[in-house]
Amino acid sequence: MDLEPLLNKNPNNMKAQRFLLSLLLCWGLATLLWAQRSTGLQPGDEAPDFELKNVDGQLVSLADYKQAKGFIIVFTCNHCPFAKLYEDRIIALHNKYAPKGFPVVAINPNDATKQPEDSFEMMIQRAQEKSFPYVYLQDATQEIARTYGAARTPHVWILQKQDNKLKVAYVGGIDNSPEDPANATEKYVERAIEELLAGRVVSKNTTKAIGCTIKWRN
Repeated sequence: MDLEPLLNKNPNNMKAQRFLLSLLLCWGLATLLWAQRSTGLQPGDEAPDFELKNVDGQLVSLADYKQAKGFIIVFTCNHCPFAKLYEDRIIALHNKYAPKGFPVVAINPNDATKQPEDSFEMMIQRAQEKSFPYVYLQDATQEIARTYGAARTPHVWILQKQDNKLKVAYVGGIDNSPEDPANATEKYVERAIEELLAGRVVSKNTTKAIGCTIKWRN
């Protein structure tokens, strides 16, 4: 963008120029923050471990799963209608693939001051109501969501253990029908896990996550 015509339009009005520069600076900062949140772990990257509090009060890390071949990391929450629509499908994914070495690890990254329904107390209540068979962790600092690059709920990362490291194999949505599982013609997560279990490379390793935006701290 050529700023000179804008700044010289009224060369004697320094206050207007300073305001314009401040506005552009804020816009640039907002763009940078958006870009940082839009990036994160991509297929092929090594994923770091973490330690977060589960709804049972215990701290959980991926290293605790000694026998796991990988993980289905799902950033999700209580309040989001999309997250609620996917809850039963996430439960089904865990029940199907945890015995095969790929358990679900659900993480709530939302700031509870902005969305009280996503408080830790409400997480406990939701986990009990739905009888979640997987851990439901609170990312209280939002550090893990930022590291992974989570933007929406739900947002999935599939990790595979390789040479004592966790490698990202897939990033994106669960399937292509958020509203109705019966209409899903592509089950992205299931296909990716089946390909990994068969020793193949994930054929479609990135898709668009559909859901509510994460409620970030100010």
